[in-house]
Amino acid sequence: MDASSTTPLMPTEGPRSVNADRGVAWWADAWALFMKQPGMWLVLGLLFIVAFGLLSVIPLLGQLLLPLALPGLVGGWVLATRKLQGGGTLEPGDILLGFKEPVMTPLLVLGGIALAAGVAMTAVMWMFGVGSVIGMAMGGAMGSTGGVLAALGMGAVGLLLVLALSVPVAMAFWFAPTLVVVRGTAPIEALKLSFQACLRNIVPMLLYGILYFVASVIASVPAMLGWLLLVPVSLLTLWTSYRDVFGD
Repeated sequence: MDASSTTPLMPTEGPRSVNADRGVAWWADAWALFMKQPGMWLVLGLLFIVAFGLLSVIPLLGQLLLPLALPGLVGGWVLATRKLQGGGTLEPGDILLGFKEPVMTPLLVLGGIALAAGVAMTAVMWMFGVGSVIGMAMGGAMGSTGGVLAALGMGAVGLLLVLALSVPVAMAFWFAPTLVVVRGTAPIEALKLSFQACLRNIVPMLLYGILYFVASVIASVPAMLGWLLLVPVSLLTLWTSYRDVFGD
């Protein structure tokens, strides 16, 4: 495995605004990359799904490890893509490229920030959820319809608040692992640049998201088997959207 595959490049330019139709082009470009070595991308996609699934089912510990490991898995995917575009050949071990220095430590920092954000949103949801349950119990015990409705409203506010918080968090993390492994950007700066890039490209990102939603519905129909294809292609869009917005 070439050591240069994990060596970050020097930073170049900041994020730029692109046309709305680029939200479609990111998918088309990702498909072209997938077709360069489809068999190995499917293997890497399956490994990604297995790693994600195993971490998800471990009680408690898995909920802590998953956000820590996810930037490393994504970073490895980006490095594998860069390797392929540089004329290299994909290998199963490329899924672990994000867990090699010099990129592993900053990716783990990103994971720690993701974990903290997840804990904060869970705490908000728990606080409103527990409050609504107590309110409904008290309202029901006292026969108060108003109390029950107020408690339900509290739960709805908590859910909306978490959803509102998850959008900027997703924007901050969209390009962050790629910026870390490709440019060597520090984690906090990568989060800032990623948020700025998404904010400047709201329309193409929305179009991209609509296509992802449609694709996810289609992928789920045949016993979820379509996700074996959708996962690797959608992960490749992290690279194609980055190249388009940052111009590297």
